[in-house]
Amino acid sequence: MRIAMRGVAVRLLTTVTLLAGAAPAAYGADAVVSPRVRVELLSEVGAISPGATFWIGLRQRIEPGWHTYWMNPGDSGEPLRIEWMPSPGWALGEFAWPPPERIRVGPAMSFGYIDEVVLPLPVTAPRDLVPGARVTLQGQASWLVCEKICIPEEAPVALTLTVTTGTPPPDTRGAAAIAAARRAAPTPSPWPASFSATPDTVTLTIAARDLSPERLADVAFFPAGWGAIDNTAPQHVRASAAGLTLDIARGPVAEAVRRPLDGVLVVAEKLDGSVVKHAFTLSAAPVGSGAQLPLVYALLLALVGGLVLNLMPCVLPVLSIKALGLVRHADELAASRRRHGLAYTAGVLVSFALVAGALLALRAGGEQLGWGFQLQSPVFVTLLAFVLFTFALSLSGVLVLSARLAGVGQSLAGRAGYAGSFFTGALATVAATPCTAPFMGTALGYAVTQPWTTALLVFEALGLGLALPFLILTLAPGWRRVLPRPGAWMTRLQQALAFPLYASVAWLVWVVSQQAGPPGVAAALAGLVLIALAAWLHQASRGVHASWRRAGTLGAATLALAGVAVGMLSGAVAARPGPTAAETGWEPYSPARLAELRAAGKPVFVNVTAAWCITCLVNERVALGSHAADDAFARNGVTRLKADWTRRDPGITQVLGAFGRNGVPLYLVYPAGSGGRPAVLPQILSESIVLRAIEEAK
Repeated sequence: MRIAMRGVAVRLLTTVTLLAGAAPAAYGADAVVSPRVRVELLSEVGAISPGATFWIGLRQRIEPGWHTYWMNPGDSGEPLRIEWMPSPGWALGEFAWPPPERIRVGPAMSFGYIDEVVLPLPVTAPRDLVPGARVTLQGQASWLVCEKICIPEEAPVALTLTVTTGTPPPDTRGAAAIAAARRAAPTPSPWPASFSATPDTVTLTIAARDLSPERLADVAFFPAGWGAIDNTAPQHVRASAAGLTLDIARGPVAEAVRRPLDGVLVVAEKLDGSVVKHAFTLSAAPVGSGAQLPLVYALLLALVGGLVLNLMPCVLPVLSIKALGLVRHADELAASRRRHGLAYTAGVLVSFALVAGALLALRAGGEQLGWGFQLQSPVFVTLLAFVLFTFALSLSGVLVLSARLAGVGQSLAGRAGYAGSFFTGALATVAATPCTAPFMGTALGYAVTQPWTTALLVFEALGLGLALPFLILTLAPGWRRVLPRPGAWMTRLQQALAFPLYASVAWLVWVVSQQAGPPGVAAALAGLVLIALAAWLHQASRGVHASWRRAGTLGAATLALAGVAVGMLSGAVAARPGPTAAETGWEPYSPARLAELRAAGKPVFVNVTAAWCITCLVNERVALGSHAADDAFARNGVTRLKADWTRRDPGITQVLGAFGRNGVPLYLVYPAGSGGRPAVLPQILSESIVLRAIEEAK
């Protein structure tokens, strides 16, 4: 029943406009009334100064019996979200979330707000504002409100302020409310914290030596993420002169206790006859043998995952290039073969470092991305199809590149050249990104939570596993004895090995169809036609006069560039709407729908997938789409939700991260009335695994 961590990003349009000469708006006049929640923007100041930082707040007034949600809603829900898109010069911060209430909803525990809450956030105005002008902040707020059922709501909000050159006066309505909310918001904890985990319990230790045990009225820990602790379980607190210790039942996600446990600690103290609450943000480091995944173990998992990756369908087309390279190098000296193997391995490792570096840098910048993130772009998928198509034409003999380009292209089709072996390794890395092999999920999930040096080591271990079979073959001479004598069969083999690449091109065009619909496919196919025409023109002009040959080369280059330009148009079109539930039996994943189903106590199967993930497609064909599985889903009343990661979706990325994953597939089974403890299925499914999970879910 977990929603917050996998909350799909709410689509909000928030703009900042300067309206010179507009009529002033009275505070409160912009409040918006929804069926269950009344929202309005407040300001702590009655006017703003150019370049000044001030606080605004979004106030929710909630109907009795209903509640909204904290930044981590617990076992169900979705927090309020605003994606600011201001005019240049404006800087808007994040909400300073006040500590929530624990709200039990059936078998689940939610973290949220009742009656009224103000969510403050800082705003910095541009320095070039014109005194006397009026600035309007306006946008669309979206949230989930629940009682026994959960209902998504949204409403426009607006706030108008005057630009002044003097000291801005406090706003009579908003200043007190925002100040109170800021006082209630958590502050960084002054105490170090750590935790240890057993199969049943998480023990959180806070070295709060300056707290008096006699004055403590209550202590509660609210985790920032889901899965490490059981939210419904009581938190047993022990206070001593050494600090606080909380014993909490362990949550369902094993990987969640292998990284720091972040959250908010709320301490209620008895002071002068009253109870005062203090909230602190803390990050508890994992300690003990059962809490943290050892680096050596993570490296081993990554190495084995890379080895298995060679057997995944997405890498098989590149194996044709690798196999041809082995045949071509069979008669070379042993030292030369070794250098080819090392060059291929270097290509894999360098490419993995580049992909991992880009992923880690973007995540450090706040982007919600995971393994295979580049394939979420239809432009990248289209360009990859063009690259494989060019190599296939070369293998087929339609395109013969000049000697100067051998190191980049033709060597991939079998020519000697260490640069070609290096580039084959790079291509294998790109081809591997759509797949997630067994053992990879845990290793990659560990990597993205570690410092960048450790993360790169794990990614490089994965790359070494991918390169290792080819490297071993180039170092072992015995396999040459099984090959027939050189002859025409080598040319036929080269031509035959082009067809796995053509099949890959067809699959990539299908992926574009899922991402960008018919217009995207039209752009990709048009680009392929232009590239094929360029290859023909390049080949046809090879035996003509030098001036015509130069003209043919120029024309071929122009056609190839035009093909690339046309193909890039695939990213300029909107995503194709997916098939309806009636057509597939699967409903689109959304936090509100999952919350509704879990509140009703129904079993749910969540499939986190992507069109470019070959492993996902095979699982859906072999295991999830079988007649037996369809009958079992229907017979046991299991609702199927599909979280499609084909195009970028930060909300789905959060789902993966919350379960210690960094790529698809991910399969979650929520049992009926289980209180939000989903079972996580293996990445490689069989029909028997799915049927057993369905039976257990009911």
